[in-house]
Amino acid sequence: MSIKTYVLGLLALLLFMPALSARATCHDTVVMVHGNTGSPADFQNTYTLLRQQGWSDAQIVAPAWGNALCAACNDHNGSEETPVKSAISSAIASSCSGHIDVIGHSMGVTLAMREIDKLGVASKVDVFIGIAGAVHGLWSCGMYPWNVATATCGTYGLSVGSPLLQGFAGHRYATHMYSMKSWVDEINCSTGTCLVYGVHTSTIPGEDYSFDYPYGHYQLLWLTAADQVSLLQ
Repeated sequence: MSIKTYVLGLLALLLFMPALSARATCHDTVVMVHGNTGSPADFQNTYTLLRQQGWSDAQIVAPAWGNALCAACNDHNGSEETPVKSAISSAIASSCSGHIDVIGHSMGVTLAMREIDKLGVASKVDVFIGIAGAVHGLWSCGMYPWNVATATCGTYGLSVGSPLLQGFAGHRYATHMYSMKSWVDEINCSTGTCLVYGVHTSTIPGEDYSFDYPYGHYQLLWLTAADQVSLLQ
């Protein structure tokens, strides 16, 4: 092999390597939706692991939503929707794969479900992980339309049988759906039971699998980061 041929071959390889590198680091953009009065910082452990596993900052989106000082004021309608809807739309548009993964915690689970549904983009979501969600409602919110004095528990809230939750029936939110739940969740099980009509409120109808942990409501998010990221691989 001549020196000229060797040099040309080496240059061609060097020119090709960036394309290989870009392809190797392409991940679905991950959208992380915090819970009622929470913040994007609630996902710090998950964010750190995603960065360690090769996700860039641009491939991790965590919108802030809702009134951080008034839990009872927040529901799944209007101003609470806008940041989450925008995040999901922009994440799909900018994702190198054309698809996204979504992780929600607590009320962020149901809020993300609503926005995926309203946007009609379930086919663009590869993985949906619902952590400590109240997909079937909260008995502490009462049963719709009774005992629903706050927005969080009202028509667009988490009272058992609310129109919002009824609207989720039979819908899908991703190709693969998982829930992470606890039987000692101090919020979802505050009335002494985690069950709504025989089903743990955090389970997602049609899900691939539901994972049980012995953690509280917030620890369920903070201490499962490694499992969350493993589901996205």
